[in-house]
Order: sequence, then C-alpha cells, then structure tokens
Amino acid sequence: MEFLRNTSELFKNLKHRRPTKNFCPKCCNPEIMTSSYFDSWLTPTKYVCDKCGYIGPIFLELKKK
Repeated sequence: MEFLRNTSELFKNLKHRRPTKNFCPKCCNPEIMTSSYFDSWLTPTKYVCDKCGYIGPIFLELKKK
C-alpha cells in the first residue's frame, strides 16, 4: 500500500508541461516534424525539416512564460 501512496504523491507533484512550439535548428522553420511514427519507440527521435533538408535529433523549443 505504501508504494501506491508514494506513486500517487509523485503524480500529484509532477509539473504539467504546456505545449511548446518546435523549430528547425538550421533555418528556424516552425514546421519541423518527426521522421517516423516509430521514433521514440525503437530508435531516438529524428526531426525532419522540409524547408532546408535538416535531419537530426536536435530541435529548438520556444516556451511562453
């Protein structure tokens, strides 16, 4: 029972993240997408930019305060 109580407390204390906007690190295009639906499941996530041709695991993230 102690495990369930601790798990419950953990979920209560997690900070909820607001949606963020992702940008291409090369050309700052806001329409960067993941390369495949299987990314993050079997392999690390790769992002693809149709505008400049960037393919890689890094993206820029804009957060509102």
